[in-house]
Amino acid sequence: MSDIDTSSPKTRTRWHLVLSGQVQHVGLRYTSLYLARDLGLTGWVKNLPDGRVEMEIQGDVTSLRRFYLRLKDRPPIRIAHADITIVPLIDGERSFSVSRWESD
Repeated sequence: MSDIDTSSPKTRTRWHLVLSGQVQHVGLRYTSLYLARDLGLTGWVKNLPDGRVEMEIQGDVTSLRRFYLRLKDRPPIRIAHADITIVPLIDGERSFSVSRWESD
């Protein structure tokens, strides 16, 4: 996360994440949903066929950091690696959604 920690805490941004490790069949997608709702974040999350999880999440930088740290430290989820990049904001997005597979 060091390459994205330079933003002001109140700056709105959108992260694209691809997570690997013990991330499927451990409640990660629904934990993400509840955390995102709690922190006022929007976006989506889905399982990938190769065992990874992909998501985009949007909000202020402070809330995004809280989201990631809470998700990362929630057993039995074990994130071994996270590719996180900044992507364009989606105006008008109002919720966070969960999909089952990449094709959903």
